[in-house]
Amino acid sequence: MMMTENLPTVVRYVRWITLTAIFCVWLPQSWAQDYPSRPIRMIVPFAPGGAADLVARTVAPALSRRLGQQVVVENKPGAGATLGADFVAKAPADGYTILYASPGVQMTNQYLMAKMPYDPEKDLVPVSELAIVPSVLVVNRNIPARSVQELIDYARANPGKLSFSSSGIGASSHLAGELLKQTARIDIVHVPYKGSGAALQDLLSGQVQMSIDSINVFLPHIRAGTLRALGVSMLERSPMLPDAPPISDVLQGFDASPINYVVVRAGTPKAIIDRLSTEINEVLRMPEIKGALEATGVMPRGTTPAEMADIVRSESAKWKKVIEASGARAD
Repeated sequence: MMMTENLPTVVRYVRWITLTAIFCVWLPQSWAQDYPSRPIRMIVPFAPGGAADLVARTVAPALSRRLGQQVVVENKPGAGATLGADFVAKAPADGYTILYASPGVQMTNQYLMAKMPYDPEKDLVPVSELAIVPSVLVVNRNIPARSVQELIDYARANPGKLSFSSSGIGASSHLAGELLKQTARIDIVHVPYKGSGAALQDLLSGQVQMSIDSINVFLPHIRAGTLRALGVSMLERSPMLPDAPPISDVLQGFDASPINYVVVRAGTPKAIIDRLSTEINEVLRMPEIKGALEATGVMPRGTTPAEMADIVRSESAKWKKVIEASGARAD
C-alpha cells in the first residue's frame, strides 16, 4: 500500500532528474553551437614586446578570421605568469577568455613557489600547443670550447669556475642551465639577472662564461663572432642556426625549448575546446603564419587537447626533478 501511494512522487522525481540531466547535456552543446558569438580575450601573462606577445599578436588576427569573431590580445604580466593564469582560472568557463601559456603556468611554477593562487592541474585545461621557442647554448669567445663535448670536458677540468647566466630564477634560461648541469654532471654556477638584456651584457664582457637562452637573444652576437654557438636545445637542428647541432647529440634526450600553448578554464565545454584547438591548428598550418613565426626563431607546433595534456604531464614531471635537484625557489 505504501509503495502504491508513493509511486506518483517517485515518478515525478525520476522525471525531474531525467529532464535536469538532459538540460545539463543540451546547454553546453547549445553554447558550443553558437560559439563564438562575441569577441574572445587572449590573455598573455607577460609584458608587451616579448616573444610570447609577438607570437600571440601574429596568431590572433588569423584566428579571428577563422572564428568569425575578434581575438583580442590582453597583456597581464606579473609573478612569473601566475597573475595572468589566475585571471583565466577564475574567468567564466565559456571559452571567451583563453590563456597564452608558457611552461610556468602548469609545468614549473608549482615547484618553484610555495603557494600558487590557482591549481595548475585542476583549474586549467590545455587546448593546443602553439610553438616551441628553441634556445641555444653559447659561450663567451674566451672559452676554448668549440663543441658541447669540449665544454663538458672543460667544465669537468675546472669545477666551479664556469658560470651561466639566466634572465631570472625559474626562467627557462635558468632551468635549461640546471638541466645541462645535471645531465652532464658538471659543476657550474648559476648567476640570475633581471631580464635577458642584463644577462647578455655580462656574458659578452666575460663576467659569466655561458648561457642557454632564446636563439633570437644571441643570434646577432653569434653572427658577429662575439659569442660561440655550441648546440641548440631542441631535438633537431634549427633553421636559424643550421650549423649548431642539437645538444642531445651528446646528452641523449636533452630538450629544453620552452613550450608555448593555449589553455582555458576547467569546465569549458569539450565542443568549445575542440573548436578552438581545430582552428588554432589550421592557423599554424597557414604558410604566412608559419613563415612569420619561423622568421623570428619560433617553431609552430599544433596538437589536439589530449596530446597537449600529455605534454604538460611529461614536462611537469621532468622539470619537477630538475627543480628539486637544484633547490631553486622563486618566492
